[in-house]
Amino acid sequence: MTHERMVIATRRSELALWQSSFVRSLLQQRFPELEIDFQVIKTLGDKILDSPLSAIGDKGLFTKEIEQTLLDGTCDLAVHSLKDVPTHLPEGLTIGAVTKRMDPRDVFVPHTDSSFRTLKDLPEGSTVATGSLRRTCQILHHRPDLRIADVRGNLPTRLRKLKESSWGGMILAKAGLERLGLQDHIAETLPFDVMLPAVGQGALAIEIKVDHGRLKEIVSVLHDEETFMAVRGERALLRMLEGGCQVPIGTYGRLEGGMFVLEAMIGSLDGTRVVRGSLQGSPNRSEEIGIELAVMLLQQGGKEILEEIRRNPPPPRPPEQP
Repeated sequence: MTHERMVIATRRSELALWQSSFVRSLLQQRFPELEIDFQVIKTLGDKILDSPLSAIGDKGLFTKEIEQTLLDGTCDLAVHSLKDVPTHLPEGLTIGAVTKRMDPRDVFVPHTDSSFRTLKDLPEGSTVATGSLRRTCQILHHRPDLRIADVRGNLPTRLRKLKESSWGGMILAKAGLERLGLQDHIAETLPFDVMLPAVGQGALAIEIKVDHGRLKEIVSVLHDEETFMAVRGERALLRMLEGGCQVPIGTYGRLEGGMFVLEAMIGSLDGTRVVRGSLQGSPNRSEEIGIELAVMLLQQGGKEILEEIRRNPPPPRPPEQP
């Protein structure tokens, strides 16, 4: 990278391009002399759309190919949804900045023809679509009578599939819908006691080379320390549990009254068993608190749940029914 030009590696989806454009706009506001281009990268997660994420692994599904462009110098930085970034980065790369978090909650989007506006009001036996085991577990924990349909694709594609289906609704991340101006589809924002989000949900991660001091200085203008403190605790918990797309784990960290509060859950694939807990402490101990909460959940039954899932990984769900 020169002082005047940099290249952002990004996926092709509408949301990824919005996020990269958002970061470019913020950087150019502070550094108007910068010329910033995009390089669109197709990741493994973008190529395999006919299988659930849990069936194809979770190690860098949406980041590996992008990270290679940083390592070989083709691109200078990458903009990721933080929830897609594995807790172990490739050697030589680091998260240079984490943006201020948007609302991390999940939302219920009903079918356009449905009169039911909340998850709890859906008729018994209704189908809810999601591509996430975390969401599946928590939905079934609260509504064991519901059916789950696996759905993949970018946000507009998922909304189209919902419209063409007989599903009662779909669970999506609120932040993504708001970023694309699709918030009118939201009927209900799910409270944390019903649905804990994915690690880092609502925040963006800016990934760069470890040894690129000038670039780190530039992207630091995007950094939000309060968000970073919170997601550092969430990622420490996930790293300790060795979780990802194949394990139903939800967590949410935040500041409350000057203290760092972290909630988390581990659940079985069918939602019948959920171990949930919380810890709080000094914000500068967020990482340690994440590790301590992970250990606590493992001791309270989470270890048995995780071992069972790893012995018997989730079978492929039936194909989507239009």
